[in-house]
Amino acid sequence: MSGATRRPLVAGNWKMHPADRASAVALAGGVAETVADAELAVTVVVCPPAIWLTDVATAVRGSGVAVGAQTMHEEDTGAFTGEMGAAMVAAVASHVIVGHSERRTYAGETDEAVGRKVASAVRHGLVPIAAIGETATERAAGETERVVDRQLNAAIAGLERIAGDDLVIAYEPVWAIGTGNAASPADAQVVAARIRARLREVAPDGADAVRILYGGSVDDRSAAGFFAQPDVDGALVGGASLDATTFAAIVRAAGQ
Repeated sequence: MSGATRRPLVAGNWKMHPADRASAVALAGGVAETVADAELAVTVVVCPPAIWLTDVATAVRGSGVAVGAQTMHEEDTGAFTGEMGAAMVAAVASHVIVGHSERRTYAGETDEAVGRKVASAVRHGLVPIAAIGETATERAAGETERVVDRQLNAAIAGLERIAGDDLVIAYEPVWAIGTGNAASPADAQVVAARIRARLREVAPDGADAVRILYGGSVDDRSAAGFFAQPDVDGALVGGASLDATTFAAIVRAAGQ
């Protein structure tokens, strides 16, 4: 399977924005309206803060825009204050981001925990968007391949099979997130190709169906360059997803 036969996916990670319900609903409605006008064969996902998941799901219902959570717990239920399990997420969303570098840094998520979350998400019918990527220090030390291999291996360790609809990998170099200093399209392709090669070693019959996204300061000016790469199948978008018009331009670029 080639990149031309993988349906592009563009996901907007709203992080801890917006601060009020009305703004979240307005943003979701704006995305639904602008993306619907595009009529492109692109999977579009918006990932609001957990408190707005239900409101956003209602706002985009019938538009073709999917909803994802920004994280989830690896256990289904239990004494985990402030957390939500995969079954809870699946009641309102179809996708979930796991292993984002901000979760790894601020919430102490380990590679192993990310793997358990990926497996739990798949068991409950969610599409996990597993984020992996190196820090600036690791990149400077020439450790990008080692870090990406380690995080990828852990992320897929609990899966019985690898298939395109059940797994999305997002390469998000930590040094590019929120800095305005995106990787070059060529750099993104090098890492995406390595990810796919590793997936082929594990699952030759499913690796070519897995969508690999790039994330890290993606905007409407840089998106097309990333999407032109053979192993980059979309983007995990941060700040640029908070503007419906800009986000729609990224979606249109993915559908070209």
